[in-house]
Amino acid sequence: MAPTSTKSSLKRVLLSALCLPVFAAPASADVVNYVSGAPAKDIKILKEIVKPWEEATGHTLEFTSMPPSTTDSFAQYRLWLAANNSDIDVYETDVIWAPQLANHFVDLSNAASDVIDAHFPSIIESQTVDGKLVALPLFTDAPALYYRKDLLEKHGAAVPSTWEELTATAKSVQAAERAGGQSDLWGFVWQGNAYEGLTCDALEWVKSFGGGQIVEPDGTVSINNEQAINALELAKSWVGTISPEGVLAYQEEDARGVWQTGNAVFMRNWPYAYALGNSDDSAVKDKFGVVPLPSGGSNDKSAATLGGWNLAVSKYSRNPDAAISLALYLTSPEAQKRRALELSRLPTLVSLYDDEEIKAEQPAIAEWKDIFLQAVPRPSAPTKTKYNEVSSKFWSAVHDTLSGNGSAAENLELLEIELNEIKGNSW
Repeated sequence: MAPTSTKSSLKRVLLSALCLPVFAAPASADVVNYVSGAPAKDIKILKEIVKPWEEATGHTLEFTSMPPSTTDSFAQYRLWLAANNSDIDVYETDVIWAPQLANHFVDLSNAASDVIDAHFPSIIESQTVDGKLVALPLFTDAPALYYRKDLLEKHGAAVPSTWEELTATAKSVQAAERAGGQSDLWGFVWQGNAYEGLTCDALEWVKSFGGGQIVEPDGTVSINNEQAINALELAKSWVGTISPEGVLAYQEEDARGVWQTGNAVFMRNWPYAYALGNSDDSAVKDKFGVVPLPSGGSNDKSAATLGGWNLAVSKYSRNPDAAISLALYLTSPEAQKRRALELSRLPTLVSLYDDEEIKAEQPAIAEWKDIFLQAVPRPSAPTKTKYNEVSSKFWSAVHDTLSGNGSAAENLELLEIELNEIKGNSW
């Protein structure tokens, strides 16, 4: 059962979303179809979180599952929305999708006017297009470096602060452990598949080396530079040495699978992997920590790709009032707190970072506040509707480099030409 505070908050949500008296029964019981590519545990918790809303409103949640690849999900979303599909009411959207899909979503500015100021302003800004709030923040995200405390202590190694240090430490610990019989251990696992996740990883390498953000906020294509080349060449050196050859096909869950079975010294991943890594069936439970991602070259600044997911209501929904009500409830303090406690999802509500229960049960969330402050956005704002093509070109050039299909210098020179062609006279 939901606590009293949750039900009280729910009444406030319903009042603002549906303009109904607090004790009035809903005019009709609607089915709200929610689509997401979230992991199975997230969906399980979502279905539990939503029960008080279903009881109070009479509405019912139906869930449509998407593949874990954000690239595949985005492609399907675009097809549905272009066809004015009315079967989906609420879309769970990546932080970068707002400028590309805004015309298909309801403006939530009025419905959320009482709660907008409670969220981090930068996140609200990321979901505001032409003055319209097209999605409500569900949780924010920034990746971290996961490290095995026990293995570093065993081998007298420090937590690396640079990519060069990580490379050396991963190599030495991997070699020592394999010599001791741990033949399946790898030094570092990450996301190397040719998809949006590789854009995130590679942006962090490039930015942390001082090589810019692919396309700068003013629209300048900046990717072809010496620092970016050095970053990608270092990453290329990991494949087949401290990272398995198969890392070139890894997405988030593939990396977590290796890590959680105890077969990696370091991992780059998002906050969701923290709670799962400390689950009872995890081989690394209580054996790891997290720190900001390393810096590189002569640069001394970490970079973590700004992530996060949001809830958008389709303009083509048959049940927009119920859909807005659901979006408001799932982004409320009560829902975000439970998601933080059970899934280690980072709240978008500033006040929850000072919540004593969250601090006690999920101390890593407090640590992630510092990581979040190092977050760098992908260039979706300057490239607007062309972002998906820009990202695809970038991850393809990076994947070619990592795979040995051309050098970083060659591939980034070609990428610069391609991005300027996409840009044309303006983004």
